[in-house]
Amino acid sequence: MLSQIAVLLSLLLSISTPTAAYWKGFNLAANLPSGACKTTEDWARDFSVLQSLPGRFSSARLFASSDCGTLANAVPAALASKTTLLVGLWAENNEHYQAEKAALVQAIEKYGTEWIIAVSVGSEDLYRGDTDAATLVRQLNEITDLLCGRGACHIEVGHVDTWTAWVDPKNEAVVRACDFVGHDGYPYWEGVSIEQGLNAFRENLEKTRNAVYRAGGPQVWVTETGWPVTGANFGLATTSTSNAEAYWKAVACQIFQEMNAFWYTLQDYSSNPSFGVVDPNFKPLYDLPC
Repeated sequence: MLSQIAVLLSLLLSISTPTAAYWKGFNLAANLPSGACKTTEDWARDFSVLQSLPGRFSSARLFASSDCGTLANAVPAALASKTTLLVGLWAENNEHYQAEKAALVQAIEKYGTEWIIAVSVGSEDLYRGDTDAATLVRQLNEITDLLCGRGACHIEVGHVDTWTAWVDPKNEAVVRACDFVGHDGYPYWEGVSIEQGLNAFRENLEKTRNAVYRAGGPQVWVTETGWPVTGANFGLATTSTSNAEAYWKAVACQIFQEMNAFWYTLQDYSSNPSFGVVDPNFKPLYDLPC
């Protein structure tokens, strides 16, 4: 009898204890490798490819909202494929920011908000020196108010940047204004070898987490990371499909199980260096199962 009770309790606990689930996906640009703007059909193909890859990815991060009609073209395809989106707004100058904000409003008014994971205001602006903390805090608050005014206060609003920006005390106000902090980390651009890549990624992620914790900030997401398959070497970092695969196995296969994470990138074969995981025919360039 005792053994039967123990089995029953174990079963009840397995049913009632939730399993942690994280958003996992890829960064997707609004342009094709040719430079042309993506159509709704192009976005539909991207989302279909994501869902066909090992891991069955059903989320994506977009860099922009207005550029190339990103949301106007991507959201119908996302809804049709049940893909959810981390929406990006460029914030480096006011004219561009206002266009991005208008595109977000238009998409929400037409399609609602069920397709939105969260909204990222700006991308690496602090790292590049394109803005300052006070301006970014104001924009973060504006987008939060914009969403709340449309009954979507539940949607998180944050900013994406490098660890070097997040550890800078001048940016602590941005950390506190975020509902999530997006961490971009590229050991390749640190010039380290692939053998050092995992440790470098983890060390820089911890630097961001520690800085966010000290500032009383929110959860940290990985919003960009990857290793290039082709292109110029950088310091000790060498490009190859074997190195990209090794980095995927070491990093992607861990972070997709641990936190909200978005890989860079699905396809960019015309770029130098190229970080894409699929070729011009959307076939994987290396082994992706974890």
